[in-house]
Amino acid sequence: MRRAAALLQVSKNTVASKKVFLAKRARIELGEFLDKHYSSDSLATDVQFDDMETFHHSKLKPLSIPLAVENNSRLILGFGVSVMPAKGVLAEKSRKKYGKRADERAVVWRKVFRGLRPYIAQNAVFHSDCNPLYPSALRKYFPHVKYKRSLSRRACVVGQGELKAGGFDPLFSLNHTAAMLRANINRLFRKTWCTTKKITALYDHISLYALRHNRNILAERDRRIRILNLGKTNSSLTSQGVTDGGNSEYLTTA
Repeated sequence: MRRAAALLQVSKNTVASKKVFLAKRARIELGEFLDKHYSSDSLATDVQFDDMETFHHSKLKPLSIPLAVENNSRLILGFGVSVMPAKGVLAEKSRKKYGKRADERAVVWRKVFRGLRPYIAQNAVFHSDCNPLYPSALRKYFPHVKYKRSLSRRACVVGQGELKAGGFDPLFSLNHTAAMLRANINRLFRKTWCTTKKITALYDHISLYALRHNRNILAERDRRIRILNLGKTNSSLTSQGVTDGGNSEYLTTA
């Protein structure tokens, strides 16, 4: 925000307040985008779901970011931010310095799944890693969908630690989207000094990115369709020119 304020020559408080306003607007527009794209006859049938992890000011205060994307298109369908306890070697240090941390992941998972219901087909397939807590949260809102799980794999060097090494990745659409979030939201970089000071600010930042991400994907898809249609048109005109006796003037003016 400080860099944006310097470039715009305004106070950083102005940038902060505008970000809150624009994030609220982005969430409304993202809802409208999803309502329009996923109508009753074109609901999502293949969804990938997993959690990203970041931290709140210190790595001793981790946060979880549940993320749901449509497979292949990589459109973001839902996301959230939740508090979680530290794991591994940081767990004891975290408890000693900050006390026992709440685990809000299950609550936010249910909130994300509840928000997905208007966009998911009854015969959809959900795919995630082998987190044992996912099925109960998923089945509460999608009791009839098919649910597949894949073992997590070690990350490769590229892709912000989200893309996986070792060939085919069954969760590639989700991991690629997570890598793009880390690449485009500086507070999610693996090594950064732009840390999250307010959890709501992280949620706002992701809201702004998610809308831009989805719009960019559809814009790129539409661009490719136009190029493909143009190629078919040119091919058709060329074919007509050949059957017309090779009338080059016709081809030039068409």
